[in-house]
Amino acid sequence: MPGKLPTVTLADLDPEELVAKVRAYNPKSDDALIRAAFDYGRRMHEGQKRHSGEPYFVHPVAVAHILAEQRLDDATIVTALLHDTIEDTKSTYSEIEARFGHEIAELVDGVTKLTNLQLNSTETKQAENFRKLFMAMSRDLRVILVKLADRLHNMRTIRHMRPEKQVQKARETMDIYAPLAGRMGMQWMREELEDLAFHVLNPEGRASIIRRFITLQKESGDVINKITSDIRLELDRAGIEADVFGRAKKPYSIWRKMKEKDQPFSRLSDTYGFRVITQSEEDCYRVLGVIHQRWRAVPGRFKDYISQPKSNGYRSIHTTVSGRDGKRVEVQIRTRQMHEVAEAGVAAHWSYRDGVRVENPFAVDPAKWLATLTERFENADNHDDFLEHVKLEMYSDQVFCFTPKGEVVKLPRGATPLDFAYAIHTRIGDKCVGAKIDGIRVPLWTRIKNGQSVEIITAEGQSPQATWLDIVVTGRAKSAIRRRLREEDRERFIKLGRELARVAFEHVGRRATDKALETAAKRLRLESADDLLARLGAAELAARDVVAILYPEAKESGEIDANRAIVGLDPGQSFERAQCCQPVPGERIVGITYRGKGVVVHAIDCQALEAVAEQSERWVDVQWHSGRHKAVHPVSLELVIANDAGVLGRICTLIGEQKANISDLRFVDRKPDYYRLIIDVDLRDVEQLHAVMLVLEADSDVAEIRRHRDMSRAP
Repeated sequence: MPGKLPTVTLADLDPEELVAKVRAYNPKSDDALIRAAFDYGRRMHEGQKRHSGEPYFVHPVAVAHILAEQRLDDATIVTALLHDTIEDTKSTYSEIEARFGHEIAELVDGVTKLTNLQLNSTETKQAENFRKLFMAMSRDLRVILVKLADRLHNMRTIRHMRPEKQVQKARETMDIYAPLAGRMGMQWMREELEDLAFHVLNPEGRASIIRRFITLQKESGDVINKITSDIRLELDRAGIEADVFGRAKKPYSIWRKMKEKDQPFSRLSDTYGFRVITQSEEDCYRVLGVIHQRWRAVPGRFKDYISQPKSNGYRSIHTTVSGRDGKRVEVQIRTRQMHEVAEAGVAAHWSYRDGVRVENPFAVDPAKWLATLTERFENADNHDDFLEHVKLEMYSDQVFCFTPKGEVVKLPRGATPLDFAYAIHTRIGDKCVGAKIDGIRVPLWTRIKNGQSVEIITAEGQSPQATWLDIVVTGRAKSAIRRRLREEDRERFIKLGRELARVAFEHVGRRATDKALETAAKRLRLESADDLLARLGAAELAARDVVAILYPEAKESGEIDANRAIVGLDPGQSFERAQCCQPVPGERIVGITYRGKGVVVHAIDCQALEAVAEQSERWVDVQWHSGRHKAVHPVSLELVIANDAGVLGRICTLIGEQKANISDLRFVDRKPDYYRLIIDVDLRDVEQLHAVMLVLEADSDVAEIRRHRDMSRAP
């Protein structure tokens, strides 16, 4: 792993140190270009300060040094020096282009756009921003390399930020940037980003791991040097020339293992890792033989990424053995060229040595890598599907399995034969009726293991089942199943959507005519009224939103505005309904003050009140405003209904007859005979709630109905 850059001070703001570092690996570097960018960036950021009080330009210089440690090209180094100029100074794209050329201007602009993405926002917004992130990657991967270095330096100096900002940045780093670095093969950066974020998110946990390491070292001595010497001795005896390095694993890596295996630190065995760097690929396998002859291999812990490299170019042999005193140690074996790719990942494509690009046969072509990464995202029908694909691809380890003809198929860990079938072809997945693993018939929910051979059994007339969504883990399979289910359910959704539209339009004294629906579809940029109705029936669109698009002026007179529905607040004090208990007018309520939220109104019997029972100073005596309230208070109802034709449509009609509007509808369990679903209904008051529940309970096809209260949504 590249060494950490010490904190940069005013005295370090000298271009010659950076120029010298770049020239050390690229004697043909354009010194004048780097100096010009350095001077320009320093001038643009003049007067700006960081949270630490240092000159702001300290940060771009530090980012440039991080990228120089990876031996990157001049354009990337210059981009690092200028990456905040368009965002934070009076500089413009045109000026950057005029001074430094089109390539650098595009890179700086790309980093600026990534900086503006709010990757930790709501799911839909996050998904769209992930799309933009991958689009930026597809144009030039160096944009992401600069952004990762930018995030690394910010995390190294995060202690100067406000505590709440530290937590936000650390969570974003742990969720997005660290996995992205790992997916790009930059494992050293992933580990450091994770550990820096861990230090913010769980300082006590990290400190406890470090204390235990110190105690372990006192008890057993310098284990790393002892095991390193043992390995070197065995290699010398075999006449193999190789370098051996050992290290303790990062605190966050240990913490994650403890959580995954549900074991205390004392029971974890492989807390140390060792690398053997050889002269040739042949020597890698000779080293493996020496190690397995000397120490006992741990079953199931051998991976050969040389014969089956990862998509980001990573090649290495991994094995875990019972070493000195029975301690388990992981050993990674690879050649020098493989090691360079393992350290730099996809960035190895831009690495320089002696003034020329390094011709590393194992460095993956970024264009090809991006093609394999984005190939599975292209069929995503909506933002949620895309976000699911991205997270699965970035976070999952891989297993390698085989077709009956011996072709290799890569899948995320935990994948099933159904995932395998859809990875081969969508048509194979849709027609899958069974599977064999290593020649033995297995259930479709079986988890595939490394090295297994999978055979898919298909049959004409078979089609995906809704329960398959709970079996598959890959985004490609989930997307294909959902798309096929939507096609099969389209007619049913159109029929249900028509009923939902009828009820919503009648609620404001209008009729859901074909012309009205076609007009609404055009305004929503949908192809037809049927598309609109299908989305309504699938709960992807709320009927009240359709009504509001056509009739924004439609209001019921003489009703209390929702913003003044509560009595007992101080002037200017804001309030919101608690999402956990969803109180409605007519129910007894109490207000609780929350920092940053104002007053949150709970039902008097809400379980969330137990947490603040002893904090009387936070309780506010409030009540509902007397009078007729607007029907804008969503309440979630959980129903179990018979899976028969027309039942769901009748349920919606019954709710509509009570002058209540359905704002959302989602299935939580589908069985051959019954459906369990949650319907969000906009209600006026508790009397209307009782009326809705009474008519639904009286229906012979409703087996169960109750208010759905989700305590996970408590403030």
